[in-house]
Amino acid sequence: FLSVTEDLVRRRAEHNNCEIFSLEEISLHQQEIEKLEHLDKWCRDLKILYLQNNLIPKIENVGKLKKLEYLNVALNNIERIENLEGCEELKKLDLTANFIGELSSVASLKCNIHLKELFLVGNPCTEFEGYRQFVVATLHQLKYLDSKEIERSERIKALQNYPEVKWKIREQEQVYLLKRAREKEEAQRRMQERKDKKQKQMDSKLGFDSPDSPQEKPNQAEGDGEQEKCRTVENDEEDRRFWEEPTPYTPESRLETHRYIEEKRRAKENIRESKKKEKPWTLVTAEGKVLNVNVPKLHFFLKDDEENNQIILDLAVYRHLDTSLLDVDVQPTYIRVLVKGKPFQLVLPEEVKPDSSSAKRSQTTGHLVVTMPKAKGIILAKQKVSASIKHPDCNTQQKTTRSGQVEKLEVDPSKHSFPDVTKIIQEKERTGQGPIKLQPQKVTEVKKSCVDFENNEEV
Repeated sequence: FLSVTEDLVRRRAEHNNCEIFSLEEISLHQQEIEKLEHLDKWCRDLKILYLQNNLIPKIENVGKLKKLEYLNVALNNIERIENLEGCEELKKLDLTANFIGELSSVASLKCNIHLKELFLVGNPCTEFEGYRQFVVATLHQLKYLDSKEIERSERIKALQNYPEVKWKIREQEQVYLLKRAREKEEAQRRMQERKDKKQKQMDSKLGFDSPDSPQEKPNQAEGDGEQEKCRTVENDEEDRRFWEEPTPYTPESRLETHRYIEEKRRAKENIRESKKKEKPWTLVTAEGKVLNVNVPKLHFFLKDDEENNQIILDLAVYRHLDTSLLDVDVQPTYIRVLVKGKPFQLVLPEEVKPDSSSAKRSQTTGHLVVTMPKAKGIILAKQKVSASIKHPDCNTQQKTTRSGQVEKLEVDPSKHSFPDVTKIIQEKERTGQGPIKLQPQKVTEVKKSCVDFENNEEV
């Protein structure tokens, strides 16, 4: 059976940053839960708990939730009201469309003094004669029953007729409990019959498939096709019988229906997975030719980075896809990426080094970027161009004799294409400060008139 798991609670507590100890509200509806547990230990501060449309047969393990104000367990398999005495702050209880036949069990809610609203619509007990009078007289603190306000006059009248109504309710309860006992026996018998039938089918299939004679092997494909057709016909017939068979609406039939649907769903998933495994992807032909394949249908961009002598593949992988579902395989002539088992394969324009390649994942876009260095030697185009410009007139002898310092010796400093940084700084200083500009001129004048200069010791 399915119960409340910590992983499920954390996933449903996204609004609380997945923290469960301080959780005040949680919605666990339509989770196919068959047992209510753990919440009283993990979420002590819960105020609102939604558990509608599950398969819970019994109210349990919520008595320690002292702060719980609203409990919704509508559309479950609950047959009696119990184990809510500890929910001291409980104000609203929704038990719509369950299987509560023991109406006397509402007396357990007397301890919940703050309970104002109670919903019992769709339960068998609502069909009992004197149902509303009994509940109104039993629970004095109630303000609303099944969305209808309880007036003072109604309560007084219910209290007056309480002994008589109580006796009627008990009689009807006994009849209902006997009926339920018969339904449980019938459900048990039907379940056992179904198990026996399934076992017979399994035995017959094993008996039919066990003989493996060599004569049957040539026509194996035809036999498989016929068997598949027979199975689909059998399944359709079984489905029709199951859904057309008249059964009473009970907790057992509801659970049986759920199990049947779940079983069919798993069978379909298994068939789908087996078909996926059987379907081979043609990535390399029989002649050994590697094909370009894009099964995941992802956008991609292949860049030939000549400057860094490498090839870059940018594959637009889905942002939410977990990295563990990606498998990158770089080969000298092609790259293969498995995205959730679906292959993306691309033939590279040039041979690369697989061992030196690297794969990274973008944290913002989720794209997969694979960098693959080329296998050939590094040849930079820019060096070729600069050498041809700098040495237009030089011959081969000069290049051989001046091995390491060819550029330094042959380039004229006045023909530099880039500005001289030192001169720029001096010019800026001269233009920025006017008086400094005159200092060099004075020095030159002194140098010119140094011939007529006489040294006066007194000065």
